[in-house]
Amino acid sequence: MYVSHLTLHDFRSYASVDVALEPGVTAFVGRNGQGKTNLVEAVDYLSRLTSHRVAGDAPLVRAGADRAVVRAAVVRDGRTAVLEVELNPGKSNRARVNRSPLPRARELVGLVRTVVFSPEDLTLVKGDPSDRRKLLDDLLVLRAPRLAGVRADYDRVLRQRNSLLKTAGAARRGSSSQESALSTLGVWDAHLARTGAELLAERLALVDALRPYVGKAYETVARGATRDDADIEYRPSFDLGGRTGREDLTEALLTEVERRRGDELDRGVSLVGPHRDELLLTLGHGPQDHRLPVKGYASHGESWSFALALRLASYDLLRADGDDPILILDDVFAELDTERRAQLADLVAGAEQVLVTAAVAADVPEALAGVRYAVADGEVVREQ
Repeated sequence: MYVSHLTLHDFRSYASVDVALEPGVTAFVGRNGQGKTNLVEAVDYLSRLTSHRVAGDAPLVRAGADRAVVRAAVVRDGRTAVLEVELNPGKSNRARVNRSPLPRARELVGLVRTVVFSPEDLTLVKGDPSDRRKLLDDLLVLRAPRLAGVRADYDRVLRQRNSLLKTAGAARRGSSSQESALSTLGVWDAHLARTGAELLAERLALVDALRPYVGKAYETVARGATRDDADIEYRPSFDLGGRTGREDLTEALLTEVERRRGDELDRGVSLVGPHRDELLLTLGHGPQDHRLPVKGYASHGESWSFALALRLASYDLLRADGDDPILILDDVFAELDTERRAQLADLVAGAEQVLVTAAVAADVPEALAGVRYAVADGEVVREQ
């Protein structure tokens, strides 16, 4: 799978741009602020309908424009399909495949798959649990696009339930006119348990599948490491007692929600569910309770190696599923020393398509020599 042509209208800094692409390595080189990352961000957006740089769509629309369009010709097994998404901040986005509208924009997710390496990846190690949960959920959706709907349903249930908890908490403190919220809450408890159990079961299975790839990738990128040094473990918001099936998890979530009812009403938020879970990253040998968490204990170099390992593991897992994902290396070589640059370049050079951005050409390793575009003043010009 690879993108053979990319067209943008009013996306980020571009009023309009067309770029021809091909398999192998393509590097976009230009000073910071010239728009090179905007190009690869657009490809990634088609994959996940979200940006690796910002949370919402509004910053993706060029200043002064009402909407943006990202269109790409994608070649898979010799057949070409044209994927298109129209970004409408504050409204519903629209998507098309070969000019035919899709019922929902999220049905575009997973038709092209990407893995992005960027300087922001360090937050996977040093950031909040939400950054690691997002890593898992994005990977889940790329492997099984139907889970985009499950994740959206869970987020909707969570918002509604939190609103009811605030209202019910006020009712419990004497606002009798709003006491009906307490009876309504039971319905949303069931919704939370059902959708939460499905998301939780998928995450548990994903972590089991991803774990060996993380160890192998860390061994490759960290000096002197073995594949047993790095490990990941899913830590739910309460003890599951070894349960992994959807029905058992649904029952477990309902039981825990009932147990924490008083705390939730006091605080006005949902304290139980996948939105409170953590992906624990550890280094060392032996059982988990003898290992050290990467966050807070690892050196800067170890943290970078673990972040790279998570991305490489994601790539290897997706590749094992079938198609080679498109690899995007967004200004990542500037953050690495010479040895790690060479290691990463050697690992990804054989991918079907690699898109690289760099401020200077010298940052791009020799192993990734290929097509090169100069990006400056809104122009994207092929050099080699």
